[in-house]
Amino acid sequence: MNGIRLFRTVQVKLIIIYVLLILIAMQLIGVYFISTVKNSLTESFTSNLKDQANLLSEMAVPTLSGKGVSRDEKTSDTAELSNLVRNLFSISEAEIQVLDSSGKVLATSVASHQSYVGKKNTSLAVTRALQSIRDNEEEIIDEDNVRKKIIAQPVIYEGGRVIGAVYIVASMNDLYNTMDRVNRIFVTGTLLALGLTGVLGVLLAHTITSPIKTLTRSAAAIAEGRFDQQVKVLGDDEIGRLSEAFNDMTDRLREALSVNEEERDKLASVLANMSDGVVAADQSGHVIVSNRRALELLEVAECEGEPLTKLLGLSHDDMIELQKSGGSRLLHQESEDGEWLLRVTFTPVHRRDKGTTSTIVILEDVTEQEKLEQSRREFVANVSHELRTPLTTIKSYAEALDEGALDERQLADRFVNVIRNETERMIRLVTDLLHLSRFDSNQAPLRRSATNLPDLLEEAADRFAFQMNQKEIQSEVRIEDGVGYVWLDRDGIDQVLDNLLSNAIKYTQGGGSIVLSVRRPDAHSVSISVKDAGIGIPKKDMGRIFDRFYRVDKARSRNMGGTGLGLSIAREIVRAHGGSISLDSELNVGTTVTFTLPTPDIREGGESS
Repeated sequence: MNGIRLFRTVQVKLIIIYVLLILIAMQLIGVYFISTVKNSLTESFTSNLKDQANLLSEMAVPTLSGKGVSRDEKTSDTAELSNLVRNLFSISEAEIQVLDSSGKVLATSVASHQSYVGKKNTSLAVTRALQSIRDNEEEIIDEDNVRKKIIAQPVIYEGGRVIGAVYIVASMNDLYNTMDRVNRIFVTGTLLALGLTGVLGVLLAHTITSPIKTLTRSAAAIAEGRFDQQVKVLGDDEIGRLSEAFNDMTDRLREALSVNEEERDKLASVLANMSDGVVAADQSGHVIVSNRRALELLEVAECEGEPLTKLLGLSHDDMIELQKSGGSRLLHQESEDGEWLLRVTFTPVHRRDKGTTSTIVILEDVTEQEKLEQSRREFVANVSHELRTPLTTIKSYAEALDEGALDERQLADRFVNVIRNETERMIRLVTDLLHLSRFDSNQAPLRRSATNLPDLLEEAADRFAFQMNQKEIQSEVRIEDGVGYVWLDRDGIDQVLDNLLSNAIKYTQGGGSIVLSVRRPDAHSVSISVKDAGIGIPKKDMGRIFDRFYRVDKARSRNMGGTGLGLSIAREIVRAHGGSISLDSELNVGTTVTFTLPTPDIREGGESS
């Protein structure tokens, strides 16, 4: 595997290409060169043999013609021809024979072949030469596996008559040995050339691939997040310009990522500090990003990777519809603190030519908003009802007076008295509403002054003494030791006590008792309580008893002239002082309302500042 990977590198490929190019070139040159040398040597060798054969054939004419020569002279000439062949025409590893017209051997250059003299040479080349055919040559391989060249030339006398032949058999070992030496020299040269080419290829490939390797390492470092990489520019060639472009790209990438990181930090800070929850989901509806508020609203520790259908409790069809077209839904969530409402708003993210690729979900806790809206609707309904009832009564009695009741003095006085009472009731209602409105808009500033709490409670009890005597209700004021002057708004606290005592008298039957007490739970606060022995309040109504216009028994409360705003006004005044108010009641036993006020900067006998 490592070997295969090695051959995939540019450096090795370049070296292989150079070596193969040189190898192919050397092979082509070698084939042509060796073929040319071989042909040249062969032609030279053959030409030399032919020249000697022609020369010998001319010198043998007198001996072979035998004209005017005695037998003894002919024998002497044959002996001289043999010496001539052996001495003058001696060729290494070659045999030269001179034959007469019948093909018999007259002389041979090889001493060991003297036995051939007088015998007939039946070679095809000899036969062709005796037939006056020139250029008789052939190559043979003898039984010793030696390649030999055969040349046969006719000996022609006057008139073109063939009187004999010259036969030469020469070994070609020297020629082929020369060719082998040439081949070895060429192979050695080729190997040296390939070696030098390999070395030069390595050097050249290194000059090309070294900058590329540097660029590769730098690119890998950038991929790992190290954006401080810079490569050296070694020249003005293509690789140098590539290095310059890489350095420029690195600088721009670092700047772009820095800007992107800054924007991401801003976005993360915005998401983390948003009062609404944000959840981003991919195309398949699985969460990819969420902020801390979303986790709090959904009451989960982690939601990345979770499907929105499971996280929000929506059906698959509803989820598909909301992802495509957007919109919002109200979800009811339940927790240990009770039920609350969550508005979920879907915003699809579209990409050109790809449709919806993701979805942004905004989670908004609208529990208080819905409660306020419900309170507003109830408030409007209650105010309308509270105003309509006396107005209807006034209208009815006014119409009755207009229709003739005015003539009956006793009846008219009673009708006018009803109209007056209903008018006063509306005035009280409007006054209470204006009072609450000032508290809601922070337009009811407190006028604090040093107030003697024992005197305050005694005066409150005196104001309602007549009403309590009428119903035979016993009253008692309890002052804890150490309670004296307190820094507060006396008119506001008087109104709180009036509302609480008025309610206590209304719902306490004759013969009952009302206790008004004050104590110090600690050095920085006072606690004032109004306890009655009235009909009490059911536990199911305890949570809403301070709501505006809320009445436990609506019909009975109206008959008693209440507006349903007394406790609400008392709570707002106590809250304006920075205190708290609570109610404890048991049905058919009685009710205790307690409000606690902080006591900052108490001044004995001081005045308002």
